[in-house]
Amino acid sequence: MTDKAPLILVDGSSYLYRAFHALPPLTTSKGLPTGAVKGVLNMLNSLRKQYPRSPFAVVFDAKGKTFRDELFEDYKSHRPPMPDDLRLQIEPLHASVKALGLPLLCVDGVEADDVIGTLARQSAAAGCPVVISTGDKDMAQLVDEHITLVNTMSGTVLDIPGVHEKFGVGPECIIDFLALMGDKSDNIPGVPGVGEKTASGLITGIGGGLDMIYANLDKVPELTIRGAKKLPEKLLEFKEMAYLSYQLATIKVDVELDIRADALMPGKPDREALMALYQELEFRSWVEDLSREAKAVAQGAASAPVEATAAEVKYEIVLDQAGLERWLDKLRSADLFAFDTETTSIHAQKAELVGVSLAVSANEAAYIPVAHSYMGVPDQLDRDAVVAALKPLLEDPNKAKVGQHAKYDMNVLAHYGVEMQGIAFDTMLESYVLNSTATRHDMDSLALRYLGHSTIHFEDIAGKGAKQLTFDQIALEQAGPYAAEDADITLRLHQTLWAKLEAEPSLAKVLREIEMPLVPVLARIERYGALVDAKLLGIQSIELGDKMTALQREAFELAGEEFNLGSPKQLGTILYEKQGIPVISKTAKGQPSTAEAVLAELAEQGYPLPQVIMQYRTLSKLKSTYTDRLPEQINPRTGRIHTSYHQAVAATGRLSSSDPNLQNIPIRTAEGRRIRQAFVAPKGYKLVAADYSQIELRIMAHLAQDPGLLHAFQNGLDVHKATAAEVFGVELDEVSNDQRRKAKAINFGLIYGMSAFGLAKQIDVDRKQAQAYIDRYFTRYPGVLGYMERTRAQAGEQGFVETLFGRRLYLPDINAKNQALRKGAERTAINAPMQGTAADIIKRAMLTVDAWLAESGLDARVIMQVHDELVLEVREDQVPQLSEGLRTHMAAAAELAVPLVVDVGVGDNWDEAH
Repeated sequence: MTDKAPLILVDGSSYLYRAFHALPPLTTSKGLPTGAVKGVLNMLNSLRKQYPRSPFAVVFDAKGKTFRDELFEDYKSHRPPMPDDLRLQIEPLHASVKALGLPLLCVDGVEADDVIGTLARQSAAAGCPVVISTGDKDMAQLVDEHITLVNTMSGTVLDIPGVHEKFGVGPECIIDFLALMGDKSDNIPGVPGVGEKTASGLITGIGGGLDMIYANLDKVPELTIRGAKKLPEKLLEFKEMAYLSYQLATIKVDVELDIRADALMPGKPDREALMALYQELEFRSWVEDLSREAKAVAQGAASAPVEATAAEVKYEIVLDQAGLERWLDKLRSADLFAFDTETTSIHAQKAELVGVSLAVSANEAAYIPVAHSYMGVPDQLDRDAVVAALKPLLEDPNKAKVGQHAKYDMNVLAHYGVEMQGIAFDTMLESYVLNSTATRHDMDSLALRYLGHSTIHFEDIAGKGAKQLTFDQIALEQAGPYAAEDADITLRLHQTLWAKLEAEPSLAKVLREIEMPLVPVLARIERYGALVDAKLLGIQSIELGDKMTALQREAFELAGEEFNLGSPKQLGTILYEKQGIPVISKTAKGQPSTAEAVLAELAEQGYPLPQVIMQYRTLSKLKSTYTDRLPEQINPRTGRIHTSYHQAVAATGRLSSSDPNLQNIPIRTAEGRRIRQAFVAPKGYKLVAADYSQIELRIMAHLAQDPGLLHAFQNGLDVHKATAAEVFGVELDEVSNDQRRKAKAINFGLIYGMSAFGLAKQIDVDRKQAQAYIDRYFTRYPGVLGYMERTRAQAGEQGFVETLFGRRLYLPDINAKNQALRKGAERTAINAPMQGTAADIIKRAMLTVDAWLAESGLDARVIMQVHDELVLEVREDQVPQLSEGLRTHMAAAAELAVPLVVDVGVGDNWDEAH
C-alpha cells in the first residue's frame, strides 16, 4: 500500500443535484435559494478535513452537448429542464469552490465523469491512490486496486469487494451490466425487460460481458420476459441497442486535459472573496468562522495585521478627571475623531445618556461611563460635567467627526443641550451610498463585510428577550469593551469606506452634498415631531371596530359558520375545502394560499367571501397600526409623535420612516384620509403640504428627451389627457374621463415596467388590446422606448444604473440566466433612475427649504416628509409668504428639461392641506 496522499476527485454536478433534492430548501432574505450550495460546501469541507494533504479537484459538467448526444439523440432527453431554484445556485457554488482555493474543472464536449475517469486512471497509472467522491453508480467501472468510490453524503465506500457486493459483478463488468439493464437516469436504453438481477445473472452465469453473452446465446436460460418472448430472443432483437448502451455507459478515460492529476493541489482560500460570498448567501456561522480565522492569522503574523487582535487593541474605561482631560487633549489635536453614545433605549426621543465612546486612531478607543446604576458600580464621572466638557468639541463645525447612524446620537445629545455640528462622515451612509444593496448597513454587518471583524453583539452582554438588560445595568467590565469597540470600528470602517468612495467621485459627491447635509435636517424634524388628535383617533378606532364587527358577521354568513378571520389556516379550510373554491396558488409549504393577491383574484372571479376578508384586513391593519397605536406613541414630554426617518433602507435612495410609518398611511380610501385628519396644527397655526406634481413622469421626459412628453410638460398640458389623445387618436378636448384614466395607468405602468398582462388587468381590457395601447404609446413617444432600451443595455454592461445626481443602484440579477430574475432587474433598471432622481430631488429640496427657513425669520418648520411631499407647520398669518417661498425653492431643487411643478395646500389638518 502506498503512503502517498490520495487524489480526491469530487463529482460536483452529481452532488449539486443530490443536495438540491435531498436537503431542506434554504433561501436568503432576498429570496436567493442557497440550500444546495450549502450542502455541497459542507461536503467539500468535510472531505478537505479528512484529506488535508491531498491533491483535490471538483469537477462539473460543462454547458452544451457531449459526444454521447451525437451517438444517441435521446441521451438524457427525458430529463426535465433544470429547476430555476437549482440553476440559480450553480454560479455561487462555482465561485465559492474557487474562493476556497480548490481546482474547479469543466471541460466542453464531455461529462464530469469523463474528466474524473481520465484523471483517476492517469493518477492510478503513476501508482497514486484515488478517492472519487460521487453518488453515481456509473463510476463503479473505474474501481480498481488504486481507485475507490466514496459517497460523502451517505458515507458508503466502494472498493473492489464492495462493487461485487452491491452489483453482483466486478468493476470490470459494470459497463456490460449497465448496457444490459440500461440506466433510467441517463436514458440509456439497455435491453427492454432486463433488470438488475437478470443482468448480473447473465454476466456471472455466462462468465463474461456482452461479447461473451452474444457468443453464447444458446447457453442463455429460456426465461420468458415482458410477454411471450424468451430472453435469448430479446437479447438478439436488441443487440444493436445493447452495444449502443455499452458505448453510452463507458466513461472516457483519455480526455485531453490542460492539467495533470499531480498538479491539482489546492491553493490558499481567498478570505475576502469567501467573506463576500458567505455574506451574500447569508451563511452567518461561516462568516463568524472566517472572522475568527482572520483574527488567529493576524495574531500570529509578524508584520502589521489587517485585523487587530485583542492584545493589540487599547480600550480604556475613563473613570476620573485626569483620564477625561487626557482624551479631551487627544480630541483637540485629532483631525477627525469617532463618537458614539450608549443609552437606555433605541428610541432617541426616550433615551437617556449612559456613556460616550471616543476613538482618534485605529485600535485605540475609550469609554466614558456616566450613568451605570447597578449594585456595586464604581464611581463614575458626573454626566452633566462630561457633557459640558465635550460640548465645545461636539458643537464645533470645524472639528470633523464620524459616527455610525450619527443622527441618533445628535438627537440624544440634543436633550442635554448639545447641538452637534461638524459630523463630516457617517459610516452607515458611506456604505449605503457605496452600494445600497450589497449588505445591511448596521455596524455588525459592515464590520464583517469590510473589516472581516466579528463585533461584540449587544445580546452577548445584555441577554435576550424579556430579561434583556438596559445598558445602564451592564457591568463596566463588559460595557467598556463593547462601547469602545463601537467607536474604534466606526473609525476603521470610515477609513476603509471613504477610500472606496473617493475612487468613485460621483458617489463621494452624493454623500457630501446630499446625504451628510441631510442628517441634521432630519434630526430636527424628528425632534420637533407632529401633533395628533388622540381623541379623534379614539373615535375612529371605535368606528373601525364597529365596521369590522359588521364585516365579521357578513363573513360568518357567507361561510355558513364562525371562524377566526385572522387565521390563514381556518380561512383556507373554509374557502378551499368547504366552499370548493379552486386553488390558484400555494404557499412555499404547499398549503393553499390566502395572500392578498390571491384573495383579490378570487374576488374578481365573483367570490364574495374573499372580498369581505380583504375589507376586514384593511380595516384591521388601519386600526392596529394607526388609530389604536398612534395615541400610544405620543411622547409625554413633548405631546407629539416622533417618527424615525431612515436614509439607508430603500435601495433607490428614498427615505422611509418607522414608529410610526408615515409612508404607508393610505390616501385612496376614506378611512385612510380620516387618519390624516388626526394630524393637526396647533392653535394659531396651519399645516402646509407641498407636493411635487407627477415628478417621476417629468423625470422620464427629461431622461427620454421625447418631443411629445417634453411638449406636454413645457406647455402645462394635462399629461394624462395628452397621452390619451395620442394613444386613442382623439383631439385633446375630446378625451373622456375613462380614456384619461387608462392613459394614466399606461404612463405610470410603463415607468414600473408593467407588462401587457398587468395593464390589461388594471384597465379591464384583454391582453391584445392592452398590447395595442402600449405599441401605440411607443409609436407616439419613441424617445421613451429608446430610453428603456438604452437603460437595459447599459445596466447589462455595467451592472448598475445611476440617477441624474450620480447615485447608483447595483443590479446583481441584471444578467441572471433565470428569466424572471433578469426581467425583474430590467424593470428595476428602468424605474430606479426615475425613482432615485425623485428621491434626490426631494432631499435637495429639504436642504434648500431648511436653509431658507433658517434665514427667513418665519415661524415655520418642516414636521414630516412623505414620498414627494413636505408638510410644514406655520403661523397662520405667514401662510402666503411660506407657500410662495416653498414653490420657488422646491422648484429650484433640480434643473430639468421640463419645469418642476409644486402643488401647495393649506389646512387645519394634513388631509385638508394635502
